[in-house]
Amino acid sequence: MAAPDLHIATPADACGAATAQLGDLLDRARAQLRRRTPRQAYEAMREGAILVDTRPEFQRRAEGEIPGAVVIERNHLEWRCSPTSPARIPEAVDHDVIFIVLCDEGYSSSLAAASLQDLGLLNATDVIGGFQAWRAARLPIERPVWPTPPRLATSEFRSLGSVAAHHTDAPGESRPAKLRAS
Repeated sequence: MAAPDLHIATPADACGAATAQLGDLLDRARAQLRRRTPRQAYEAMREGAILVDTRPEFQRRAEGEIPGAVVIERNHLEWRCSPTSPARIPEAVDHDVIFIVLCDEGYSSSLAAASLQDLGLLNATDVIGGFQAWRAARLPIERPVWPTPPRLATSEFRSLGSVAAHHTDAPGESRPAKLRAS
């Protein structure tokens, strides 16, 4: 009688399976999106779409920011963009808003945009290639003295009161008015 063919799983097996699962997840997310090139996203912004930059502060500080983009941290995205959320941003007026999500290279933004679509924001999409492709396309980038703080819900701005309006990063240094949260 032949010995049974046993396979003992190794960490390499688990890593390969996880990679395949992540690839499948990304493919499923992108299949539901009408992704935009950086140039298309730029034109859509000029027509009223909301570009949402989910990159962490260290990336925005190191590489710059996109003028007119709304900064929302990834862990707050659904709450800020859903028109039914009490923590929504003022731009989240209804389910027809066009949110275009941008991350550094266009991977996490695909998953984020698909999550917004799952909430009924069917116009949500992302930028192919993310910020790196935006920069390569030579589209506008700015380097503010202070990184733009993440957008808070309107109610959170009210509760912060003068703290948000008079934020001081270092003793005696206030942010210029044009760089404060809007």
